[in-house]
Parts: sequence; C-alpha cells; structure tokens
Amino acid sequence: MGAEAYYLSFPKTYMNDGVVCGEKWRNHMGNIRPNYIKSLASQLLEEHGDVFTTDFGQNKEYVTRYTNVESKGIRNRVAGYIVRSLRVKAIRKK
Repeated sequence: MGAEAYYLSFPKTYMNDGVVCGEKWRNHMGNIRPNYIKSLASQLLEEHGDVFTTDFGQNKEYVTRYTNVESKGIRNRVAGYIVRSLRVKAIRKK
C-alpha cells in the first residue's frame, strides 16, 4: 500500500481553515520548543524534581524561585514543558 492509499484510509476531518487532514497527522502534532527551554527544564527536574508537579500554576512559581528568568513568556514555556514531561513520564510508567 502506497503512502497515498494509507493516507486516504483514515477518516477525513476538517480543521478550522477548511483543510482536510487525516487522523494520522492530527494525533501526532506537537509543540516545537527550543533547546534552551528543554535543557533548563531538565536541569530543574534533576536538581529539584521532587518539588515540581503537574500543576502549571505551582510550577510557574517554582521556576521563578529557582531560576533568574525575567521573561514571563520563557518562564511559562519552561513550566509548561515541565508539566508535559511529568505527564509523559507518568504515562510511560503505566
């Protein structure tokens, strides 16, 4: 089966802009984060892993406390990536 036939075998769904896409592509999309976000988050998890939880609001406070990040956007992205990585880790344990 070629790639075209494989794509057509999925049910068609419509995105907000009217573009047709298969379920295969919709389920595997994700956020692309810069390496400095990932490295800072992994460093925080190594040093203070017992403090962080899957609560985004608490993680924002902990990122502010344990780093010198002044940008609110970067702080939120790091806290969000920590939440995401903890959720993935919990799912993989099951």
